[in-house]
Amino acid sequence: MGRYFGTDGIRARVGEPLMSPEFVLKLGHAAGRVLARHAHGGAKRAAVLIGKDTRISGYMIESALEAGLSAAGVDVVLCGPLPTPGVAYLTRALRLEAGIVVSASHNPYPDNGIKFFGPNGEKLSDELEAEIEATVESPFVCREAHELGRARRLDDAAGRYIEFCKSTFPASMSLDGLRLVLDCAHGAAYQVAPAVFHELGAEVVALANQPNGFNINEGVGATHPEYLQAMVRAHRADLGIAFDGDGDRVIMADAEARLYDGDALLYVIVRDRVLAGQRLGGVVGTLMSNLGLEHAVHRLGVRFERTKVGDRYVAEALRERGWEYGGESSGHLLCLGVHTTGDGIISALQVLAALRRRGETLAQACADLVRYPQVLRNVSVPRGYDWKDHPGVLAACRAAEADLAAQGRILLRPSGTEPLLRVMVEGRDASLVQRWADALAAAIESSLATESASMHSGGNP
Repeated sequence: MGRYFGTDGIRARVGEPLMSPEFVLKLGHAAGRVLARHAHGGAKRAAVLIGKDTRISGYMIESALEAGLSAAGVDVVLCGPLPTPGVAYLTRALRLEAGIVVSASHNPYPDNGIKFFGPNGEKLSDELEAEIEATVESPFVCREAHELGRARRLDDAAGRYIEFCKSTFPASMSLDGLRLVLDCAHGAAYQVAPAVFHELGAEVVALANQPNGFNINEGVGATHPEYLQAMVRAHRADLGIAFDGDGDRVIMADAEARLYDGDALLYVIVRDRVLAGQRLGGVVGTLMSNLGLEHAVHRLGVRFERTKVGDRYVAEALRERGWEYGGESSGHLLCLGVHTTGDGIISALQVLAALRRRGETLAQACADLVRYPQVLRNVSVPRGYDWKDHPGVLAACRAAEADLAAQGRILLRPSGTEPLLRVMVEGRDASLVQRWADALAAAIESSLATESASMHSGGNP
């Protein structure tokens, strides 16, 4: 990660230095200068697409980016609220130099973020992100009036993306007879998701589709699955589908309100492809992927590899190996045969196509996926906190690993988007897993308390 860019672009609380109008203006200007240098060898004026989710701050950040890009001589195409993967698709379809998404994904509304896609619809390369970072500190030089970038609105952005999503579902199939509950998280998918599933034949109950700028992800969406479960029961739906704020992740619930996360949905897709006779080189998960998924994929005769947490690392591994399928437990799924990036709507369509093709329910499709109990604890820590510097935490980790032995594993990792240390414990024995998750979280909190006491009692004269 660089000075400004994390694993998923730039993300911060609105008003903080990295999400202030002043910084975003400079970022837009720097990105414009870099993209202009790389635009078809300089033979053509660069053009950039900007999309956003439904946060109130999106207007401000969008305007600052537009001003900075225009000052650098780059044309801007505005598409308004659209899922992150929709921006990736349109950037590629319109042959633009880049796509920019203003979104903090699953975070609450006071946060916002900025992420970039390249002309191929993939996350911008580390090299270009580093070049933009280096240019941010350069003097702000506005182009002459006749060289300024123009701005225009793309009025049919949602319609284009809806048709693209539908094109990834088999033309010989429909969703006739299915009652689907869609939880749109009051986010970027609130318009397009209901249209996609309705036009493919489903009876759609669209929920959390009334954004007001402040309610994105508030008690709804993929990070609050209890809402989806309640709504599946209330509406007697066949299936429930929940997206996050920017529409790039998905979870599902069946008619019994049982939840299926990214690991389960990835297994359904991969199993369907294997049963259809497709030869798969392998599947990519992350360090957080359930051990049961790895074992189930192996039983299908397919390799399974892990990367660091983050969909960009999954995508990089897939492309390096020439594979198509991968994802994260959180619901970021990649099907590179149909899209260049993770897409909640398209991933859900791949799952539904697999169920229709096999004549199965989600429970039947996942019957051979035996998951290990897994507990995830999020511990608030100051930015820059390194658990490896604390002997008490190290001792707790060694004890947990010895107790779990070959029957489980632990993982401590800092969040790439929030001031949190994520503690994951997994194993065959659920009570043992819970006990060590609590113990590790307590050890981290104790180390923070000790550090704070030391600072206040003379550690800092």
